[in-house]
Amino acid sequence: MTPKEFVSVSIEQIVTKASAAGVRLIRFLYCDNGCTIRGKLAHIDSLEARMQTGIGLTVAMQAMNMLDQLQPVEGMGPVGEIRLVPDPNSFVILPYAPHSAAMMCDMIALDRQPWGACPRSFLKRMIARAAGQGMTIQATQENEFTLLRPDEASGYIPIDTGLCFSSISMTAAAAVMDDIVSAFEAQGIAIDAYYPELGHGQHELPIRHAPVLQAADNQVWFRETVRNVAHQHGLLASLTPKPMPDQAGNSSHIHWSVWDSAGETNLLYDPADRYQLSRLGYHFIGGVLAPLPGLLALTAPSYNSYRRLQPHFWSSAYTSWGPDNREASVRIASGLWGREPVSVNLELKASDSSNNPYLALGGLIAAGLDGVARELDPGEVTLIDPGNLTETERTKRGIKRYPTSQIEALEALEQDEVLIDALGTTLSQAYLAVKRSEYAAFAAEDVDFEIKHHLYKF
Repeated sequence: MTPKEFVSVSIEQIVTKASAAGVRLIRFLYCDNGCTIRGKLAHIDSLEARMQTGIGLTVAMQAMNMLDQLQPVEGMGPVGEIRLVPDPNSFVILPYAPHSAAMMCDMIALDRQPWGACPRSFLKRMIARAAGQGMTIQATQENEFTLLRPDEASGYIPIDTGLCFSSISMTAAAAVMDDIVSAFEAQGIAIDAYYPELGHGQHELPIRHAPVLQAADNQVWFRETVRNVAHQHGLLASLTPKPMPDQAGNSSHIHWSVWDSAGETNLLYDPADRYQLSRLGYHFIGGVLAPLPGLLALTAPSYNSYRRLQPHFWSSAYTSWGPDNREASVRIASGLWGREPVSVNLELKASDSSNNPYLALGGLIAAGLDGVARELDPGEVTLIDPGNLTETERTKRGIKRYPTSQIEALEALEQDEVLIDALGTTLSQAYLAVKRSEYAAFAAEDVDFEIKHHLYKF
């Protein structure tokens, strides 16, 4: 994973580019505490002014859950406003929406300071924290999604029932996948690979790594692009963790690497180590494993997420690490032949696309940096499926079972001082309130209600 050069753009450049492309409406987007992508739109005639002043948003929106139920969070009621201020560097012209473009926004308080409940500002704080320790982070989320077509009898069914990596599944999805890849190319988002996956109608489309803020923005563009292009084909693309309880779930594994401040040296690489991982890398793993039960509330945050995180399903279910171990929480991804110094990276398995990428990546960085600062030992390497160990063996190794429900993960998050301190009081309290309300709502209903509301949201 090699860093990508960052080039800042100005408001004037964005206005010129949008005008030249015939853009009429520009989406000012954000990802909320329910992990839903929301926003408001500016017309091209007011774009320059709106990029400077932002668009007003009630503070109550960060207390809204994924069912549009407003939660009683202090300071997030009918009184109060913040501004959605777009980042010019995130500007994309949307190839799937006529005369439209979009930017990701920071939530800025009326005193012109980042609002405490802004997820994107939280990630920026963690980026600054890493920079203070001489580190820059590269990342990407490796997404799976399910392609479904309308069915009168059951609502939606998979577009095919082919096998994992099957060319039959490639054929079934060829037209829509070609348009999806084309849409990513039009937005300047590089594709690393593509293949049909294990589940019926399931496909995986890894995108290229990037500086971590751009990686989080790219995850939003991924969700938007896949769903919108599929819609143009009369299909529903769902990134729901477990859209069909009897089929393989959709992951969004987080790959990340740690570089020096100049972006020239991969700090995870050590050719002398048996797994080519540096001491810093082991401490980073230790930092991620220590708060993992609570970190799951950020990386796998939905009620539906916990249908996927089961033993022996290659989704990881126990706190452990290992080289190319796809049942471990953290996998040391072996380097590419001849490019090991720049390609050795780490992968967090317990992540899915129902997360808010700014919270998931920010939480990962906060945990890892704490591990580096305290020189945490990740424990003994796991070279088999940890689910095949006896309970006694797992206890001896310090390997623990994940939370088995959303509410257990949320309780672990609330008790985790490292993550709560990083999030800050305003963001953590609002997030916990929103997610607890979602748990209560879905726990009171049946599986059909759960699947219906997750299927369309993610």
